[in-house]
Amino acid sequence: MELLHFAFGIFGNATALFLFLAPVITFKRILKSRSTENFSGIPYLMTLLNCLLSTWYGLPFVSPNNILVSTINGTGAGIEIIYVLIFLLYAPKKEKAKILVLLVFVVAVFSIVIFVSLFALHGNTRKLFCGFAASIFSIIMYASPLSIMRLVIKTKSVEYMPFFLSLFVFLCGTSWFIYGLLGHDPFLAVPNGLGCGLGAVQLILYAIYRNHEGASQKSAADETSEVEKGRYVENASEGREMKPV
Repeated sequence: MELLHFAFGIFGNATALFLFLAPVITFKRILKSRSTENFSGIPYLMTLLNCLLSTWYGLPFVSPNNILVSTINGTGAGIEIIYVLIFLLYAPKKEKAKILVLLVFVVAVFSIVIFVSLFALHGNTRKLFCGFAASIFSIIMYASPLSIMRLVIKTKSVEYMPFFLSLFVFLCGTSWFIYGLLGHDPFLAVPNGLGCGLGAVQLILYAIYRNHEGASQKSAADETSEVEKGRYVENASEGREMKPV
């Protein structure tokens, strides 16, 4: 059982690393266009907070036998910081202000958890406190793409919900869910079980809408068609030859 537990921890590390690296394609696009477009920075901030709290939770003096949780989440925290900095560089002014406020919130929450757990709590109480904190923000992290899922349903387009990100949300949630079950750790099993479910929903949405043109694109095409039709009628009524616009 311990070997199986360790194996799922290794698999969880691998899938989580791919999850953290999946947005690289998105950020290449952002760097190339020098704009964050309609991408949201909130998931990256929530992932950063989750990584910081999970790294802390997995440390031996907080939660024994969970060092694999700390290694991958510490790596993830470094990656997410880079993403957040890119968002701060290229986001519109209004979005940039929102990201800064949330970044201050992330730092404040993490600092409070560290201070309380180090100086006010000991033993199992410390584990419970840090576990609850990590679980809450793990759930928030997994729930943060809900706004993008709503956008997918509204526009019938998966342009702003990258496939590999959705795939690795599912794989990562599943592997850590099983790891938590095998280790009898509800603070890992519960939030990652939710992540597994939400990842599955994202993949289902991707399968449904991947071949759709998107409502906004269709609307623009229809509008262009109407304009061109109007110009044709106007030219015809005046006896002029129709020319390409």
